[in-house]
Amino acid sequence: MTMPQSIHTVLQRRGAPFEELRHRPVFTAQERAATEHVTGHRVAKVVVVMADDRPVELVLPAARQVLLERVRSVLGANRVRLAREEEMEQVFTDCEVGAMAPLGGEPGVLMLVDSTMKVEGDIILPAGTHEHAVRLRCADWLKIVQPQVASFSAPGHFVSA
Repeated sequence: MTMPQSIHTVLQRRGAPFEELRHRPVFTAQERAATEHVTGHRVAKVVVVMADDRPVELVLPAARQVLLERVRSVLGANRVRLAREEEMEQVFTDCEVGAMAPLGGEPGVLMLVDSTMKVEGDIILPAGTHEHAVRLRCADWLKIVQPQVASFSAPGHFVSA
């Protein structure tokens, strides 16, 4: 399996230098960090939530956990819950569930990036499959996606309420 062409195209079109990485299949961001021999603070994970029935792509370091109550507060939502797999499949049609590339552009999907994701130097992002990732400068990625940035995580690696 190859990295989805749409991801490659988005990165090239937006002019950000990147390195395509291929590794054994991994199913968590912490596994990706170990496979790529980097700290979990430099590997992004994507958690999709439904905020008042609207999909929101949360991006945070692999070594952190989402605080759903904080997400609810940041978004001003009444209710926030984890998205179900079938909801993610409907929104992220060119990616495997659990390997969504945080590049924005999905219609109607807000991207919220945790403030701890902003680091100097390179980060690693999932790239649409469980075997692909991309390495690029964090500053370039932030320039590409222009996300809302807020604090909504705590140390750890599990999603909690």
